Amino acid sequence: LIFAVMRLTKPTLFTNIPVTCEERDLPGNLFNQLMKDDPSTVKGAETLMLGEMLTLPQNFGNIFLGETFSSYISVHNDSNQVVKDILVKADLQTSSQRLNLSASSAAVAELKPDCCIDDVIHHEVKEIGTHILVCAVSYTTQTGEKMYFRKFFKFQVLKPLDVKTKFYNAETDEVFLEAQIQNITTSPMFMEKVSLEPSMMYNVAELNAVDAAGE
Repeated sequence: LIFAVMRLTKPTLFTNIPVTCEERDLPGNLFNQLMKDDPSTVKGAETLMLGEMLTLPQNFGNIFLGETFSSYISVHNDSNQVVKDILVKADLQTSSQRLNLSASSAAVAELKPDCCIDDVIHHEVKEIGTHILVCAVSYTTQTGEKMYFRKFFKFQVLKPLDVKTKFYNAETDEVFLEAQIQNITTSPMFMEKVSLEPSMMYNVAELNAVDAAGE
């Protein structure tokens, strides 16, 4: 059996590395012509590292706190024999707990040659630090021999935002709260909503917006 795991994420645009020179140099127009013939470059903007092709992720990469980790798991029978009682198990090991992510705990009766068992797992990550996806497969060969093997996939869960708060006490017994939200990742982030949910003891008025009167 062959075991394959791929993280399910959105594809990204392929970026090319332009290699060019002036026409009076030794390669002449060779490099420029190769970039123009490259199907991954944008026509008319070959030297801007822009791409038109989408690529799938080649590794697990980094995952940020609060994201939903999705992974595709496939077990393929690469032999010419029928194997039986195939059980696929996927666990996520964190620094504090071990979670079972398998969709089903029942064993597959048999797996014919060139056939596969597919599964998709989802998990919302709620801890930062190192996570290890432990995938285990057990099965029985035609001779009755029981086989078992595991694979480990390690990835990091990072903190995407840093929130700092400042309190200001006014003489009118009002409290002004300022929240500073900083993106501490290396890529841009789109904020859909930022809101303050007070407890029942407080009445809150948002001061970010100015009304039509300009007050």
